[in-house]
Amino acid sequence: MRATIFISVLLVSYFALSTAETIFKETFPAGWEKRWVKAYPKKDENADGEWGWSAGKFYNDAEKDKGLQTTQDAKFYTISAQFPKEFSNKDKELIIQYTVKHEQNIDCGGGYVKLFPASLDQEKMNSESEYNIMFGPDICGPTKKTHVIFSHGGKNHLIKKEIRPESDEFTHIYRLVVKPDNTYKVFIDGSEKESGSLDEDWDILPPKQIKDPNSHKPSDWVDEKEIDDPEDKKPEGWDDIPAEIPDPEATKPDDWDEDLDGEWEAPQIPNPEYKGVWKPKRIPNPAYKGEWVHPLIDNPEYHPNPALYAYDSFKYIGIDVWQVKSGTIFDNILITTSEEEADKLLNEWEIQKEGEKKAHDEHQERERKKAEEVKAADEDSKDNDESDDKDEL
Repeated sequence: MRATIFISVLLVSYFALSTAETIFKETFPAGWEKRWVKAYPKKDENADGEWGWSAGKFYNDAEKDKGLQTTQDAKFYTISAQFPKEFSNKDKELIIQYTVKHEQNIDCGGGYVKLFPASLDQEKMNSESEYNIMFGPDICGPTKKTHVIFSHGGKNHLIKKEIRPESDEFTHIYRLVVKPDNTYKVFIDGSEKESGSLDEDWDILPPKQIKDPNSHKPSDWVDEKEIDDPEDKKPEGWDDIPAEIPDPEATKPDDWDEDLDGEWEAPQIPNPEYKGVWKPKRIPNPAYKGEWVHPLIDNPEYHPNPALYAYDSFKYIGIDVWQVKSGTIFDNILITTSEEEADKLLNEWEIQKEGEKKAHDEHQERERKKAEEVKAADEDSKDNDESDDKDEL
């Protein structure tokens, strides 16, 4: 019996490994330009930015850490690459993973990627180009979100949950897993940040339940929590107290001429004795029934879609972002059905992270020393100028 179970487990594992597939992998070695197509949708406005190839100002490995970098401020960036073959994720687990580094301390701009169907025209790609999935961070001031958008029926559906991205200047790794049971998971730096179902966390389908159109709140329903106390009475003389009184400290000006200026009257000031408009105190309403809840019924327009996760055509991956301050580096893009393959890049990122942090600290120290040297040189130059001025005198 144990032998049978063991063999069954081996067969399942073998089948999973044999069906796992890496659709696209890009780590941007030399020659990456041959695989990527730049588009210039804002050419007429001179608003398209140029892509660079760089590991940035600090890195773990000068060559291995090179990626696509935005290089010009306040520009649009549009680029895409074709997969070796068109594919569908039907009956497959789809994993979208990549790294992004905002070493410019991004203030406003996107860091997401898009997966497109075969209908994309790469050279004409723009922000209106139809895509299947959009995933990744988007930051602008205090608004920081990780987009997970699915396109269905010509409409882009945003996730209803808030997933906060990383916004520092280091490299971070983002992973979206979409499973054939209509569930998903989002990981940032290997840590699960969100999960759930496509049916519940997006408004792709009509709601399962709606308010009963034949049900209405009863006319005698009491939903006022408190009422005026009928026993509370307004004190006598309450309305006799004026809101303002003549200022007792005011005096008639010495040059006041009653023949010319009329009878002098002291200016009015707020009356400290005035208590405002009287209102009876409030007490709990004995007839209160609570808030009326509209009964729900099953929505006749709702029909479960077990293939909500699936797309017939994936053929391109693209980056289509706007950035106020440039410097973002995209790298290590992976589209796969293999969790093992995704974990390999995750492990490599763990090593990169440690080296990058050390390089960052060293870079900061060099910059600090440079600033001190420049400051000292400026002070020396100022002292020399002052000495020359004295000599001339």
